[in-house]
Amino acid sequence: MPRQQFRFCHRLRVRWAEVDRQDIVFNGHYLTYFDVGMTEYCRAAGIPYPEGFTEAGTDLFAVATRLDYHGSATFDDLLDVCVRIARIGHSSIRFEFEIHRDQAHLVSGELVYVNADPATREAVRVPEFVREAVRRFEGRDPSGRD
Repeated sequence: MPRQQFRFCHRLRVRWAEVDRQDIVFNGHYLTYFDVGMTEYCRAAGIPYPEGFTEAGTDLFAVATRLDYHGSATFDDLLDVCVRIARIGHSSIRFEFEIHRDQAHLVSGELVYVNADPATREAVRVPEFVREAVRRFEGRDPSGRD
């Protein structure tokens, strides 16, 4: 996906503790970068996370992840974690991510969450305030029905 299709990117710096003996970011840390990007995306879009969900009596549970590695980041690199909500279904939210260092596309992937009742962990409809915030922020219908 062209980087321009992401309305939001969050910059972070690779810390020493995140690189391995090969002096590259250990692969599992990219999920942490995705998580930071998701939180910052929600903040920028006006989605109160996590309190908006908990106040609605729900919470998000990760059900799927995918990472595709195209390059490596190293200590002290400045990375742009680009995030968008690709689709909101009845009870699921699919985030898409790309990580770039300058013009180099290093990682792409997605996280899928299910919105559920925390007590029963049964899927429930994604709150309307999330759908509306994405409509305003992304300028499109998050259900994918553009």
